Amino acid sequence: MPDAETAALLRAVLDEICAGISLSDTSTRTNVASKLLETVRQGTLSIEDLKKAGSQGLRQPTTA
Repeated sequence: MPDAETAALLRAVLDEICAGISLSDTSTRTNVASKLLETVRQGTLSIEDLKKAGSQGLRQPTTA
């Protein structure tokens, strides 16, 4: 579980990447969030790296 500062960073990046995605599109948002969390677990906290990883979640097909 990320600390409060990391969680806020992840939320900001998630919101930025998913700005054009409907809130009801939970599959896409979940893909992006999953990529962000995976990146943090690997020890990466740079905003640019998080944005790159989150963008990969946008391009992956959703499984719903």
